[in-house]
Amino acid sequence: MIRKMKTIKKLAFTFAVLICVSSVAQQKKWTLKECVKHAIDNNISVKQGKNDILIKEQDVIGARGQFLPSLSASTGQRMGIGSGFDQVTNQRITNQTTHSFNYNIGVNQNIFNGFRTLNIYKSAKLDLETSALELKRIQDDISLNVVNSYLNVLFNKENLEAAQAQYEFSEKQLNQVKELVDAGVQPKVNIYDAEATLSGDAQSLTVAENNYNLSLLTLSQLLQLPYNGFEVEIIDVSNPSAALLYNDVNPILEYAYQNRNEIKVAEKNIENAELSTQISKAGYYPSVNFNYGFGSVWSESKNDFIKQAFFRELDLLKGHNFNLSVNIPIFSRFQNKTAVAKSRIQEENSKLNFEQVKLNLESNIQRAFTDAHAAFKTFESSKKSLESQELAFNNAQERYNIGAMNAFDLEQSRVRFIQAQTSLINAKYDFVFKTKILDFYLGKFSMD
Repeated sequence: MIRKMKTIKKLAFTFAVLICVSSVAQQKKWTLKECVKHAIDNNISVKQGKNDILIKEQDVIGARGQFLPSLSASTGQRMGIGSGFDQVTNQRITNQTTHSFNYNIGVNQNIFNGFRTLNIYKSAKLDLETSALELKRIQDDISLNVVNSYLNVLFNKENLEAAQAQYEFSEKQLNQVKELVDAGVQPKVNIYDAEATLSGDAQSLTVAENNYNLSLLTLSQLLQLPYNGFEVEIIDVSNPSAALLYNDVNPILEYAYQNRNEIKVAEKNIENAELSTQISKAGYYPSVNFNYGFGSVWSESKNDFIKQAFFRELDLLKGHNFNLSVNIPIFSRFQNKTAVAKSRIQEENSKLNFEQVKLNLESNIQRAFTDAHAAFKTFESSKKSLESQELAFNNAQERYNIGAMNAFDLEQSRVRFIQAQTSLINAKYDFVFKTKILDFYLGKFSMD
């Protein structure tokens, strides 16, 4: 019985610890920095990009190995059955069985092939550099997507808080109307109006809650994290100012042209296309190869005039072979010519692609710069509109309380006030995100 009690206590303690650990895990709130880092570390596209770099590293090792001589060895055993000649009588012999054995060790070294090996090695190194830059580009895009999703969560969180405040206000307003009706100051029909307003606010609150949960779900899926218990750290972005703006777009463009990874990738592609042309031109040059071989052979049949021991014959017949060959291309059925022509066309395409990348980058930055300034103006006008609508609504409440305004006009004033609040929240986060896009092109991702 005592043992059972001890076992039950241990189980209860373990269960309590698990509940505490689970509670702590659910209470974790992800910061923006943690979200970006987690996305970069775990995104499938990033992992594929890293594997692509590993493949390109092996290509570099393989291309470097082409400078080295190749070494090979071979051996073989052969049995032949057929006609032959007697070495003494020189007469034909039928059904003669001959056994033979040979071995050979060879070295092959390319001496010159029109710099093809050198250019292939350079191309492999460029491919590796391009893959590394492409991985950084992917990581930058993922970071921007995470920032966007994170800000969307904050935006919906603030909308939810505004909807909650409006619901609580309408609830309080309904209680006040009931008291006024009970006191005979207002007609009973005002209660129905207040209840209808409360029902509308309850619906708006439900929509706001759903939008907030959907934004959390989107971010959790982007991070490949479980949605249950997922929360983010709330960042205060209540007072964005003109200090976030950039007054001149040219420094942003200059920095982007020098540092953006898509520009660097396009430049590397031009270099690689030029190397491909040089590789194709190697077909016009003669190639020089050197071969060295060392080996021996042993054979035996029952009609041999002189028979040597196995190792004795291998030792007697061993020898060295040296070969220097020069291959001069004369006519390749237009293969070399078409290869060079296609490489030059691809080289021109890579240059055109570079220009297109620059144009796209300039267009995106110019649009982001213009959008940021427009968003700031919208934000400033939304602040002024909210101040005006708040004063108008407060005045309408006072008039309603003294009976100088009916419930319908009060509701219209409140609707305009809510719309002004929503517009300000939209304008604020739109402005913040637009400035983050400009920060993105400048390589900055701080939310401070």
